[in-house]
Amino acid sequence: MKARVLSTLSLLLLTGCVHVFSDEAEHLVDQTISFEQIKQSPKAYVDRYVKLGGIIASTKNTKEGSQVVVVQFNLASDDFPYEQQASGGRFLAVTPKYLDNMVFRTGRPVAVIGQVKGEKVQPLGEISYTYPVIAITEIHVWKQSNLYPYPAYFGDPYFYGPGPPWYPYGWYGPPPRELW
Repeated sequence: MKARVLSTLSLLLLTGCVHVFSDEAEHLVDQTISFEQIKQSPKAYVDRYVKLGGIIASTKNTKEGSQVVVVQFNLASDDFPYEQQASGGRFLAVTPKYLDNMVFRTGRPVAVIGQVKGEKVQPLGEISYTYPVIAITEIHVWKQSNLYPYPAYFGDPYFYGPGPPWYPYGWYGPPPRELW
């Protein structure tokens, strides 16, 4: 009996540790390099592998491949971009492959493992902006279902839809005796 409980608990713990990148790509990443360092001097980190993430600002496809402009935000332990008040800036994630604009559309969270290739100056509004360029090794775009993995009534104080069968008590009250 104890073995069955322990194996079930182990399985539950392991399912919570799913990563979006392959082990090979994760091993390439130099964890000591921050986005701030890359932003200050991209040429100093050429050919080094990094893991970055953020929100897609735009995607452009050309004859040479695809270019994704990403507004950088720090990644959480599950590689999901954690939006805080301020971003570290923007970077270009480039690949010779075609990335569909509908999949890699503006506003979607993204995480990238790639190789630093230097910098590129492009217009951003009415200014010239220097983007660090990252050649994509692996890229993960978060689906809408990943953003909200639970139904709205789980922990959402503003959800006024139907509740559980024992609604007058809410989730924290006792269920009816027949459900025990």
